[in-house]
Amino acid sequence: MALGPIARALVQVVVLGVSVLSRALPAAYAQAVQNAKKGGGAAAQSVIRQKMSRDEALQILNLSDSEVNPEAIRKQYEKYFAANSVEKGGSFYLQSKIYRAKELLDEYIKEKADEEQEKLKQEGKQ
Repeated sequence: MALGPIARALVQVVVLGVSVLSRALPAAYAQAVQNAKKGGGAAAQSVIRQKMSRDEALQILNLSDSEVNPEAIRKQYEKYFAANSVEKGGSFYLQSKIYRAKELLDEYIKEKADEEQEKLKQEGKQ
């Protein structure tokens, strides 16, 4: 006979807990999204600090090794960066990945050109 009131109290506690969580989780998620857009938070900073590989950069910009040149990089960057614009409902995270991919590939092209210059200098001295 005593189980009836105890069960009712237990159900009320569970329902109250679920209702609190159903309101708190979306609010917490919305706040996390706002913080990420502003560039805040330790997790966002740690993601930014990770070095992207050249292969990952090529995949992000949908390029192959043979297609890597400044014009192709710029064209793909503009296409994907605009497609993921936050104003159009896109993703700030994806935009940052696209930007980092372009940055890394631009640096790669510059290093490659510098190596070729150095190689030509070495051949000229011999």
